[in-house]
Amino acid sequence: MKLKEIERTAVEVWSPANNHPIYLATGTSAQQLDASFSTNATLEIFEVDFRDPSLDMKQKGTLPASNRFHKLIWGNFGNGSPESSGVIIGGGDNGVLTMYSAHRILASKSDPVIGQTEKHSGPVRALDFNPFQSNLLASGANDSEIFIWDLNNFSVPMTPGTKSQPHEDISVVSWNRQVQHILSSAHPSGKAVVWDLRKNEPIIKVSDHSNRMHCSGMAWHPEVATQLVLSSEDDRLPVIQIWDLRFATSPLSQLEGHTRGVLSVSWCQADPELLLSSAKDNRILCWNPSTGEVVYELPIRSQWCFDVQWCPRNPSVFSAATFDGWINIYSVMGGNLEAQQKTQADKISSSFNNLDPFGTGQTLPPLQVPEQVAQTTLIPPLKKPPKWIRRPVGVSFAFGGKLITFGLTKAPGQQTQQTYPHQVFISQVTTETEFLLRSRELQMALQSGNLLDYCKGKIQTAKLKYEENLWKFLKVNLEQESRTKLLKLLGYSKEDLQKKITSCLSNGIPDKQTLPEADDTNTAQPDQLLINSSDDVAAVSSSSAFFDNLIPQNMSTLEIPVTEDTDGLISQALLLGNFEGAVELCMRAERFADAIILAIAGGENLLKETQKRYFAKRKTKLSLLLSSIVQQKWQDIVCTCDLQSWKEALAILLTYSKHEDYTQLCDMLGSRLELEGDASLSNDACLCYISSGNVERLVECWVKNHETSSPLAFAGSHRESDGAEQVH
Repeated sequence: MKLKEIERTAVEVWSPANNHPIYLATGTSAQQLDASFSTNATLEIFEVDFRDPSLDMKQKGTLPASNRFHKLIWGNFGNGSPESSGVIIGGGDNGVLTMYSAHRILASKSDPVIGQTEKHSGPVRALDFNPFQSNLLASGANDSEIFIWDLNNFSVPMTPGTKSQPHEDISVVSWNRQVQHILSSAHPSGKAVVWDLRKNEPIIKVSDHSNRMHCSGMAWHPEVATQLVLSSEDDRLPVIQIWDLRFATSPLSQLEGHTRGVLSVSWCQADPELLLSSAKDNRILCWNPSTGEVVYELPIRSQWCFDVQWCPRNPSVFSAATFDGWINIYSVMGGNLEAQQKTQADKISSSFNNLDPFGTGQTLPPLQVPEQVAQTTLIPPLKKPPKWIRRPVGVSFAFGGKLITFGLTKAPGQQTQQTYPHQVFISQVTTETEFLLRSRELQMALQSGNLLDYCKGKIQTAKLKYEENLWKFLKVNLEQESRTKLLKLLGYSKEDLQKKITSCLSNGIPDKQTLPEADDTNTAQPDQLLINSSDDVAAVSSSSAFFDNLIPQNMSTLEIPVTEDTDGLISQALLLGNFEGAVELCMRAERFADAIILAIAGGENLLKETQKRYFAKRKTKLSLLLSSIVQQKWQDIVCTCDLQSWKEALAILLTYSKHEDYTQLCDMLGSRLELEGDASLSNDACLCYISSGNVERLVECWVKNHETSSPLAFAGSHRESDGAEQVH
């Protein structure tokens, strides 16, 4: 797709790759005349701004020249200073070679010509800078004349060796891209000579045996030092030959696609698989030299393109100079021409003041354009992704020291026509030999399942106590009853603890817990100041529930004693889950509260047994009541309570007894009041029967308590009895 264009009958050259912004220099061509038949010469520099969607390029510098140009080249010489933009070398007629300062031209400063020589005897058509030493320039002219110039001393050139015979024009000179002392030159006869500057002589000559090869272009392979291409301008042999100097008897391969002679070639330095060519058939082709395939083709133009050049900084862009006086810049990445055509139409429309050129207030009638055949506005890109947008290599580590890599395989020079499949390489990376041995040992233990022996071996070979303990813990985790064995590794054994408890209980070791001494003064304790009654206790308990759930900010450090006194033995018993032993120690030390709390954690049976022992030891006024309520012995309360406290007994039954037992317990209390109590208590028995709902016993008790010798009373009692039966 076309990106930029400029109307100039000129030769062209790009600015070096390290220059920014990108510039294009043009010099009036010595081989052509424009429409004005002017003989003047001009050197111009244009800025190539791809951000600007228009096709125009901005002129940044211009300089009248004394000679027209056969060849232009732009090098990095002098680029060390921040103001320098390199030098432009122009080859003109009569052997004139001129060196210009690009910075002075761009800045419109005086004296832009920094060097000029006329050592050549004819027009200078071939120029090239050494890619390794920017001060070395090769030039070629007539009579097999080749000079090597040191730009630091532009007056005295060197020669690569004796002139080749027979004498003929030099079409192209080119430095090797891999070896700095190798230079090649090409002649119209189709012969190419390779020079070794260290030996100061030609080392090899290649030529086509058909004698139809009229060489118009030459380029070295960007990566393979022994390969180069030669293009033929002869219409009888419009080919591009690929040569390998290791097999210089015949071309390695030929690219055949043009129908007329090839005028120019350019090899992309960013991707060796892209080679541009232009020919007399008005076509510009982009080849893959490795396969011979055409991967890109520009639409056919009406004029020959005599020069194509890749942009050094932007590898997807190239320039093309044609004999009709235009220099165009294209992209090989494809694009859409529709937007470009619309922009051009808008530009023309604005030039005619919206189709009212004479300011009459009336627009011109619409132009009747004949219907045209629809043209494709989409230009396809390269058939393959170029090297600069492909991922060149990739790497990833896998488990077990595996390294997965892929990369672009370079094909040997003699097999460039073969396509190589993409390959992925898996390699083993070994950095720690000892670690790998241990890894294999562990892997074998895992596969065999014999991890216990593996742990035993590690315990035996452990050098540090910490490592030994670590492998012991791992070994115990693989065994049965691992928790018990882990406790033993920690130094706690249930058997040893039981012996200590038995010894403590038999020897009567005193409790060493320090208790606060009683104060003889009548100073009130904090809890006495805050809580004065049972109602206060309930109120405070409900109100402080929120604060009880808060985590204290300054909690004291938890200390776990493991001494031989009572506290230490209780602590060890708790560590091993021996609640029975801990409760026994607390009971022996008369620490009943601790015993009850531990018994609750130890289970229902231990709690019952502890409660029983506590009540057996503690004989107080409330002990029997507490024992009965805690142990739910409601029948004992009914049978043993003082009859004067029958109301309290009935209240306990109402509060605690189960519904299925309540009736029987109330009847038992009523029977006891009826049998053992006096007349008033006997009457109270009726209340117990009412509470139980036993109407028959109620009636019997009532009749018994109200029997009289009076017939009237007797009759009344019968009536009441009848009423009770009806209720029942």
